[in-house]
Amino acid sequence: MSRATANPDLEDARTDTAGPDTLSGLTRDYIARVRGGDVGSLPAILGLLVLVLVFSALKPDTFTNSFNFANLINQSAGVMVIAMGLVFVLLLGEIDLSAGYTAGTAAAMTGIVMTRHEMGWFPSILTGIATGAVIGLFIGLVVARLGVPSFVVTLAMFLGLQGVMLLAIGEGGTIPYRNETVLALMNKNLPLWLGWTLCLVGVLAYALTTFLRARNRRAAGLHGDPMVLWAIKSGVLAAALIAATAYLSVERSRNPVAVSLKGVPVVVVVLAVLLILLTFLLSRTAWGRHVYAVGGNAEAARRAGINVARIKISCFMLCSALAGIAGLLIASRDNSVSPATGGSSTLLYAVGAAVIGGTSLFGGKGRPLDAVIGGLVVAVINNGMLLLNQPAGRVYIVTGLVLLLAASVDAISRRRAVASGRA
Repeated sequence: MSRATANPDLEDARTDTAGPDTLSGLTRDYIARVRGGDVGSLPAILGLLVLVLVFSALKPDTFTNSFNFANLINQSAGVMVIAMGLVFVLLLGEIDLSAGYTAGTAAAMTGIVMTRHEMGWFPSILTGIATGAVIGLFIGLVVARLGVPSFVVTLAMFLGLQGVMLLAIGEGGTIPYRNETVLALMNKNLPLWLGWTLCLVGVLAYALTTFLRARNRRAAGLHGDPMVLWAIKSGVLAAALIAATAYLSVERSRNPVAVSLKGVPVVVVVLAVLLILLTFLLSRTAWGRHVYAVGGNAEAARRAGINVARIKISCFMLCSALAGIAGLLIASRDNSVSPATGGSSTLLYAVGAAVIGGTSLFGGKGRPLDAVIGGLVVAVINNGMLLLNQPAGRVYIVTGLVLLLAASVDAISRRRAVASGRA
């Protein structure tokens, strides 16, 4: 008699314990994927945790307070949104070097319509987003239809858009933002009750939608997240959102008698809405699947019937439209737009945020969430080192080294994925 026949209960117990739906099985599967090159955002998350712990230990009174936490979000919001757009271009294996000045040009057009022509906030914002979309359409047409490398096209736009901003605003000039609704995007906070309501609704919505999706996929005979993995993801998200909301709900004003500062910043809602919409677009639509297909192998996608040129044009348009939104946020924070808006290190930080967060420079791998994680890493480095009174030169050096490290991890992971057959 075989051992399995002699003790079937013991054998079943061993199978259950080591099965793919158990915590140990999921852990082994995840470790195997990481060893095979599928690291995702893991390096960025670990790096972010290390940076937070280091700066918290070195500057416990300033880095960890709620005022600085809210300031980190405001500092990184514009860069995050530009990085979200760059994710779509990087997924194709392309690059957009003009995204920073696209943001500035769109903000300038918004300011001209809103301030000089005294139009309302809604048509003014639409003007800025449309400006970005038109710029992206031009870039996409030249890249996809004429076959000019995106590096050359966007470098030309990088230079040209600076000239457009100088002509529109004037050298040394500014266009003030006076509309209260637009200024509120980066300078106001939600009421406490609304912040908590959105937090709880977000947690419940995520838990319910992911539960139903996993159940429906298993009912259809497809692979779905095991319940233990669903519970872990939902629990981690709930803990993070509730902790952040509670921290932002305390009074953080240095002079609360004169000005009270408490509640979730309005820009957090903007970032959350964009993240949800863009994630849905990439992961739940045929267009999103086509983007990944073109980024993975453009020729194979073309032979499969995908209109590669149309996908490229749409990604450049989306990237530039998101840059237009980012320009609005940057100008809202500064209360004005100038020829320097979107310039300096804005683009470099945005590209760095996307790559550091886990988006591959080789195309075919990336998520909008990568831009948020990478944006936080860049913001924490910048904020923490400035709190330590480090010169700007050292901040740039450290940020550059982190970007180089992220690109190296991407290259190594890609080779391991090819070697293990996961690519």
